[in-house]
Amino acid sequence: MSYTVLARRYRSTDFDGVVGQEAISNTLKTAIATNRVAHAYLFTGTRGVGKTSMARIFAKALNAVDEKGVENPEIGKAIMQGRDTDVIEIDAASSNSVEEARTLISNAAYRPLRGRKKIYIIDEVHMLSSAAFNALLKTMEEPPEHVVFILCTTETHKVPATIQSRCQRFDFRNIATSSIAGHLKSVVKDEKCEAEPELLHMVARLGNGSMRDALSIMDRLMAAGEKKLTTKLLAHLLGLPDRTLVDDLVTAIADGDAGASLKGADALSKRGVTPDQLLSTLADRFRDLMVLAACGPKTDLVELSDESRTQSNVLAQRFDAAGLTHMIAICDSVARSSKLSSSPRALVDAAIVRLAISEKLADIAGLLASGVGGGGGVVAGRNGRTPVKK
Repeated sequence: MSYTVLARRYRSTDFDGVVGQEAISNTLKTAIATNRVAHAYLFTGTRGVGKTSMARIFAKALNAVDEKGVENPEIGKAIMQGRDTDVIEIDAASSNSVEEARTLISNAAYRPLRGRKKIYIIDEVHMLSSAAFNALLKTMEEPPEHVVFILCTTETHKVPATIQSRCQRFDFRNIATSSIAGHLKSVVKDEKCEAEPELLHMVARLGNGSMRDALSIMDRLMAAGEKKLTTKLLAHLLGLPDRTLVDDLVTAIADGDAGASLKGADALSKRGVTPDQLLSTLADRFRDLMVLAACGPKTDLVELSDESRTQSNVLAQRFDAAGLTHMIAICDSVARSSKLSSSPRALVDAAIVRLAISEKLADIAGLLASGVGGGGGVVAGRNGRTPVKK
């Protein structure tokens, strides 16, 4: 029997199962319950946030459930698998010509065979040609009463305004890291595996708001055949910087120890971390510390597990928000410069030293600004937290 990937096996099959899109689920359920189903919908959002799944679930709720609320399992299964005769799924990336649009229009005139509606789910609708969009305009404005269009796209700006104005638009937001991590936890349990809590949170964060991307990463980890999924396995398979080594480097920077900082950067380099990866990782880490330093340890602006939040808060107390913004700017500037340089390693090492001695440079700048030797002013203290009047 062939293997089915996690992203397909754990695809949502009802409104309550769509993670992170509760508002849209409730609206569509209410529309069906109150008989206010529109003739055309536009689902927009980044990849892997549930657009196509929601379209199938909506179609199932319309065609596989009778007036008493009883679902026909055979029809429901066919719809969710994309093989129902009354729910036609079209991939606009490959079926985007005006001839195919005209065929769709002519077939729309025929009534559904066994469902209440004939539903057209057009995925990646922004890929349709201009002629195809123009051909659909009239039909989408005044379709037969038994037809419902559900258009899905990741690039709304490429869908003509004339098409958008004929649809009810629903914007699917990126799924919160905590919601993805919670779903991954249930998936791991169902798969009879073990996983470190920190691993689940890291995978969720790597998903960047996409449940499908997070499940794809989890699939790769499970394919390794390990009894327990760990953060070290994740770093090894994806080539990510080791979290412990990154924190050691940040600690050395906080100590102002340029030598230890260079050794920390070299340790990451020997693990295969590229200059771009190193600077990007540092910038992300400094960003978390900056938010913690500015907003406090309980802020929800930083998505970390409880254990990582505690460790990060201790580290954040060694910096101030102003200094961290400067460090992030250094990482960004050097990352752009290194791409054009013939000696990217030299630029990265210089940046590491600069980060380590940045507070000393700030103190010198404060002394110069205050006018050492008789001028008044304020000298910035360590971490910029305890100004000393002169």
